[in-house]
This record gives sequence, structure tokens and C-alpha cells, in this order.
Amino acid sequence: MRLLDFANDSLWINLTVFAASAGAVWQAGTRIAGYADAIARMTGIGHMAVGLVLLGGVTSLPEIAVSLFSAISHNPVLAVNNLLGGVAMQKAILAGADALIGKDALTVVVSSPALLLQGALSILMLAVAAAAIAVRDVPVFGIGIWSWILLALYAFSIWTLAATEGRRPWRPADPVPQREPDASGANGDTPGNEPEDSPATIIGKTAVAAIVILLAGFLLSQTGDALAKQTGLGQSFVGAVLLGFSTSLPELSTVVSAMRLRQYEMAISDILGTNLFNVALIFLIDAAYPGQPVLNEVGNFSLFVAVLGIVLTVIYLVGLIERRNHTIARMGIDSLAILAVYAIGLFLLYRMR
Repeated sequence: MRLLDFANDSLWINLTVFAASAGAVWQAGTRIAGYADAIARMTGIGHMAVGLVLLGGVTSLPEIAVSLFSAISHNPVLAVNNLLGGVAMQKAILAGADALIGKDALTVVVSSPALLLQGALSILMLAVAAAAIAVRDVPVFGIGIWSWILLALYAFSIWTLAATEGRRPWRPADPVPQREPDASGANGDTPGNEPEDSPATIIGKTAVAAIVILLAGFLLSQTGDALAKQTGLGQSFVGAVLLGFSTSLPELSTVVSAMRLRQYEMAISDILGTNLFNVALIFLIDAAYPGQPVLNEVGNFSLFVAVLGIVLTVIYLVGLIERRNHTIARMGIDSLAILAVYAIGLFLLYRMR
């Protein structure tokens, strides 16, 4: 079934609705970054934990809406490629945000070993998803067994990350100190920093922004499917690239806002936390899709998108471990490598569509 039918609307109407929905996602995501920073300071939870759980979960609402509604509407290819394409897109977003720091590379200004663990767990989940696509799936209680495995791995990942919070078993040589927000109040106009806002008020604002993201994500899923047919690009490419970008707008806005607040670990944890959550969402769309296991509906295109996500994560981990503080055009060498590999990946995906 289709919850709303945009197929009979003109291409320009669908583009307009799509762009307006993407703009709403951007605005709501920008607000949430400020609220998350305020919540981290008020509760003392820590910016990395807030980035992983709050930002990683709330900014995944577009992926939830798009993929869930796509699965219900019998578009499993659009649903899966949106999730996997979002993982690769978000790594490119993080790499591009490196230019906001200045003279230092992004992978040098952070030193938490938990970021390495997050990246490794992301690679593990993407590898399992790729294996599932390659060997096919069988249903267990109406849901593919590989989807159950991905859900279990996500739960294990969150448990492991929570258990290691605050531990410092690995220390880089000559670490660059974590920068703090400007005390001068230069960033005081960022949403959520207003001292008069109470915790209840900030949480309420966060909930409103989350609802906006969810509703806009629904419209993105419906217009995205129509655009895939009207433009001739196909559901695979539109899901992995166009929808992958639009549903990653909250990550883009929150990462940019977090960078401006100089909360770099929160920005990185937002991306890595969203990556983990995206892959785990395969279980949700498998449960919602009325046909066979959802990973049986996709093929080499989705497999390549998963591998692309693995490669980009590996490059990022290499940068974290090597910690080479050399920049070109205000960006670290590893960030430039990620952008170059992602561009090559997009070209290959376009050829495979």
C-alpha cells in the first residue's frame, strides 16, 4: 500500500515537497544539536554519550521514517539502500566538517579510545550486513535470521560502549587537548544555550524537533519513491544517494553545530552512533515488510554500498590511530581520502544503478 500517492503529481511538485521536507529536517537537526549540548552540560552525562545515544537516535528519525514507510509501501530496495547509503554519506559529512576546525585535523583533536571502539563495531555490523546480502536470508518468526543477528549485535555494541565509558586504556602520544566552548559567549546564539531554559523546557523542545524530523522523513520517503520513477534514476540509486543525503541532513546540521561548539567528540559519536543505529534498523524494516526477508530483496548494489561504508570507516580509524596532524585546505589527509573514496563510490554506484 501507499500512504500518500505522489506518483500522479508532477516532477516539480515532488521536487518542491522533497526540498521543503529536507529543509525542515535541516532546521530541526540544527536545533537538536544545541539542545543536546545543553542536556550534556546539565546532566553531566558527557558529550560523547549524548552524541551516541541522543543525537545518534534522534537524528536517525528520518531514516526510521523513510525506511519504515518504504518497507510498508513495498519498496524494500529503497528502504535498505537508504540505511546503508546513509552510513557512507554520514562519513563523508564528518570528513567535510573537518574544515570547520582550522589548522588541526579532526582525528587529532579527539583522544577518546571509545571512538575507536565505535568505529570497529560499525565495521562489524556492516560486514555482517554484507555477508547477509551475499548468502541470502531465511525467516525466523517472520523476520530474517540475519536481521535478528544485527539486532543482537547492536544491543551488544551499546552494552559494550556503555561499559567502557570513562575508561582510558589507550593514550595517544602527545595528545592535542580537547577544546572547550568559547567562554566569551560567541556561540551563545546556539539553540539550547539560553541560561533561562530549564531541563524540562529543553527536553520539550527536543521532542518537538524530533516530531518535525519524523514527519518530514515520511514525506521524503513518499516523494523519493516518486522521484526515483520520474527521473529514471531507479530506487537503488535514489535510496543510497538522494534519500541517503536528505535523511542525513540532521547529522550534517548537528555535526556543524557541534563543531562550532567545539564539542568534537559529540560530533563524531553522533555519526558513529547513527551508523550503528542505521544498520540495526534493518531489523525494523524486515519486521514491517510483508514479503520475504528484506535482505533477499536486494543485491550487488546494496552489497557494494555496505562495502563502501566499511572502507570509509577503516580510513577514519586509520586516521584516529595514526594521528597525523597535517592538513590541506583546512582538512586532514584522512578526511580528504574519505571524500575522494566516497566520490569514486558514487560514480561506481551510478554505473551500477
